Amino acid sequence: MTIDAQPDVTALAVQLLSAFVSNNSLEAGALPELIRTTRAALRQDLISPATIPTAEKFTPAVSIRKSIASPDHILSLIDGKPYKTLKRHLSGHGLTPAQYRERYKLPADYPLVAAGYSQARRAIARKLGLGRKPAALANAPVPSPTTGAAPASDIPARQPGRKPAVKKPAGSAKTLRSASRKNAVPKPVLSIRFPNP
Repeated sequence: MTIDAQPDVTALAVQLLSAFVSNNSLEAGALPELIRTTRAALRQDLISPATIPTAEKFTPAVSIRKSIASPDHILSLIDGKPYKTLKRHLSGHGLTPAQYRERYKLPADYPLVAAGYSQARRAIARKLGLGRKPAALANAPVPSPTTGAAPASDIPARQPGRKPAVKKPAGSAKTLRSASRKNAVPKPVLSIRFPNP
């Protein structure tokens, strides 16, 4: 123990004991013993090296080869139970896929989804046409960057004259409001009558 650590132990003991005595009743004869035991406990904490927590060694519930043997499910290395996907199971245990792979020393390409489930989802997506461009856009010729913009003769000239008329609603706002009021059901009125004294 160094000399610099001694005032820290005394200051800590004073803080701890003043807080304890202010909230608890204590006999005068018991105070010296309390001071001694508190200082001894603080010194012991400083002298003994802090125990370094060792990293937990996790043993898988099943072997890695057995966990991916079936195309219908993946066996969890945490509990050995079958799952179609492990993501929700891992989040229930507070793990991310990367932490799971690191914990059990799995390769980066270790699947977290059952092969059969993945194939079924792929088939459904293909059936729905997901991931494909629409046929009209896929067959349309792509303009090459060398041709540049379309020539001016291909662009139709704007006809001089009036702008096209904008369609207005059938009635004005006033007539629409009044029509909606005519068709509306009247609201019931609640009246409370008090007896006269």
